[in-house]
Amino acid sequence: QVQLVESGGGSVQAGGSLRLSCAASGSTYSRRFMGWFRQVPGKEREGVAVIYNGGYSTVYASSVKGRFTISQDNAKNTVYLQMNSLKPEDTAMYYCAAASTISTAPLYDDNYDYWGQGTQVTVSS
Repeated sequence: QVQLVESGGGSVQAGGSLRLSCAASGSTYSRRFMGWFRQVPGKEREGVAVIYNGGYSTVYASSVKGRFTISQDNAKNTVYLQMNSLKPEDTAMYYCAAASTISTAPLYDDNYDYWGQGTQVTVSS
């Protein structure tokens, strides 16, 4: 079993920054892939960024590449999402997720077995 707890969401003006944190516990094998996803009501959940291979490999959605950075602190069992140059279209509920293996592309949410409760990010223009 894996437990994931997100924090760090909030409201910010366009151009601002936020850092999301995902504190993880439980099986390390089940957390080999750690990702951030987001969802707006009425829309499908979107993969934002994934980190794996002990933190040496990352994947980003094209919509956030160059603005967001995913990282992990293994000593703290925490994954971060640094979000810079935020835009109103980044407004969403952000979720942390964990997987042991990936059968499709890392940004596809059907790969992930464990999910946090989410943290809201609101960007105003």
